[in-house]
Amino acid sequence: MRIVSARVIVTCPGRNFVTLKIVTSSGLTGVGDATLNGREMAVVAYLREHVVPALIGRDPARIEDTWQFLYRGAYWRRGPVTMTAVAAVDTALWDIKGKVAGLPVYQLLGGRSRSGVLVYGHASGPDIAGVLDSVSTLVASGYQAVRVQSGIPGLSSVYGVSSDPVYEPASSALPATSVWSTTRYLGYIPTVFEAVRASFGPSLRLLHDAHHRLSPVEAAQLGKALEAYGLTWLEDPVPAEDQSAYRLLRRHTTTPLAVGEVFNSVWDCLGLISEHLIDYIRTSVVHAGGITHLRRIFDLAALYQVRSGSHGASDLSPVCMAAALHVDVAIPNFGLQEYMPHTPETDAVFPHGYRFADGYLHPSEEPGLGVDIDEELAARYPYRPAALPVNRLEDGTLHDW
Repeated sequence: MRIVSARVIVTCPGRNFVTLKIVTSSGLTGVGDATLNGREMAVVAYLREHVVPALIGRDPARIEDTWQFLYRGAYWRRGPVTMTAVAAVDTALWDIKGKVAGLPVYQLLGGRSRSGVLVYGHASGPDIAGVLDSVSTLVASGYQAVRVQSGIPGLSSVYGVSSDPVYEPASSALPATSVWSTTRYLGYIPTVFEAVRASFGPSLRLLHDAHHRLSPVEAAQLGKALEAYGLTWLEDPVPAEDQSAYRLLRRHTTTPLAVGEVFNSVWDCLGLISEHLIDYIRTSVVHAGGITHLRRIFDLAALYQVRSGSHGASDLSPVCMAAALHVDVAIPNFGLQEYMPHTPETDAVFPHGYRFADGYLHPSEEPGLGVDIDEELAARYPYRPAALPVNRLEDGTLHDW
């Protein structure tokens, strides 16, 4: 069996997705997510110009060799564009491997380590009352873990806060500008968690995303202020490049820390994991080189009692979510899986067998990943340019978004 073609499919059923579909000489196909939010067409060009021509004629069973060929053979390694393209190929080959074996992919990864995958939902509101309503809705839907984001008095918009249950920050062809104040944020967020804990008690798992916006000292202050509310994690407290900052955070707060959705390889998180500077690693299938490389990262993390917490926002397609669930259900050090439901249009374009029940996602039992793309329906939703926003302080200084 050989690879005879590979198609790069771009569709926008509410937001942009890039999918690679590999076709074999036996007629079996496999799909991989290649979506990089706000930079989709860069990955499209990388796949079409550099990767797809090199796949034709290769043996789809040689997943590891193909991964090494695309990574080590390219010389220019790592980075979000390269690793997203590699991930698309790798995920599609695992899909084919499962279909050849007649087994769901998680069985090829060692079988189940758990009966279901605990997920967290996104709660947000313009103020505390709105946040409480949003949390209540998720709890009523069965969620046992909730990420809490809130509007900040004096700021017109804040990352992660939306009236739409499917939050999409990339909303215009050119970057929109938001205004930020760390002082306002640090003074308000602890009061939000005080209200949520008072309303929902100690057993609900609570998370918060600082979105790389704080200095090390500011992050330490926030972590300390949130200790009383027992967060499952504080996510991305400082810019991901400043990894030495986590040493300072560890000295000043016991709030668990999570980072990694912008990481692309094991080398990005090696020090954070081996020095016990984080508690959860948030790398994802699509941005960290596919199932093959993500498993390497999680295996390393397991040696240091760091658990997984994979990124799973709605900018990752159902193809990525399906792949993530097969990894999640198999690894020994699973922690949490982010889950933002997609729009009905997206679910129709990407028919899938995974399901949500009582706070857990369950992977498909179909051979392979249990997900596909309806190419005819996808063609009805053409690509629409959309850029992520930028952030400025109140005096106009560009700040981390």
